[in-house]
Amino acid sequence: MSRPKIAVLGTGLMGGQMAANLLGAGFQVTVWNRSAEKTAPLAAQGAGLAGNPARAVADADAVVVMLSSGPVCEDVLFGSGAAANAMRKGALLIVMSSIGMGEAEAMAERAQALGLRWLDAPVSGGTPAATNGSLSIMVGGQTVDVRAASPILSAMGRVVHIGPAGTGALTKLINQSLVASTLVAVSEALLMAERGGADLAKVREALLGGFAASKILDLHGQRIIAGDFQPGGPSKYQVKDTRAALEVAGNLGLDLPALKLSDALFSSLVEHGGADLDHSALFLELKRRNGDDLSESALKT
Repeated sequence: MSRPKIAVLGTGLMGGQMAANLLGAGFQVTVWNRSAEKTAPLAAQGAGLAGNPARAVADADAVVVMLSSGPVCEDVLFGSGAAANAMRKGALLIVMSSIGMGEAEAMAERAQALGLRWLDAPVSGGTPAATNGSLSIMVGGQTVDVRAASPILSAMGRVVHIGPAGTGALTKLINQSLVASTLVAVSEALLMAERGGADLAKVREALLGGFAASKILDLHGQRIIAGDFQPGGPSKYQVKDTRAALEVAGNLGLDLPALKLSDALFSSLVEHGGADLDHSALFLELKRRNGDDLSESALKT
């Protein structure tokens, strides 16, 4: 029996690697990206290319969406891209972008009205995990649809079914809130170490051996020490997610001060020129707040 045909909409930093893993797993893959040059490496690996979203999805059994935001997903699927209308009834629509919970629930309703099977399946792990197929995939949707999508999702990472539509998106916002607040703590700790005259590499080494150890201290701590802020997760997307998380918190009647602080700090980083830097560049924002005269070049590292 032939393997399912998959369309991937969005082949940027994350989506391109995810599509490559689907190709490596033997799936028939057609790709579309707004910037067409980003699809060239996938074409060399055997992917089909489509000139627009509707053509990409026309004969697909499943459509994987990895676009930058909820509004972009909505436009490509239900607006100018018209992709959802071009999908065959019964096909799986798997939105793996980081979107708001309300956006996921609303798009799920629209997809189901078109006879499509919806999953919100955002991911965590960044570009390294996207490359090696070890993403954490948090899924909202019906159990039968999660089972049907499992071979596809498992080619990209580890799958956890959270609950009904929207709960995958909610879990990703929780993840992003935790990442943001931990980045604040790690950045503050390393700035204190730097100002106190300690060897940052040695401080990180010591902390990784104790109760303060975390993946963020490990990976992003090393980025900060090396001054490497090339984007794996751009700061502008961190702000998008903290804003969406604050909206959910407000709807739930929650006052979450750490989330509010994280959002304010990352927003300031973006406003001061760090939008396209990795979110670990929050360290630069804290240095700026504490009197460092950061050159324009520092914000373009």
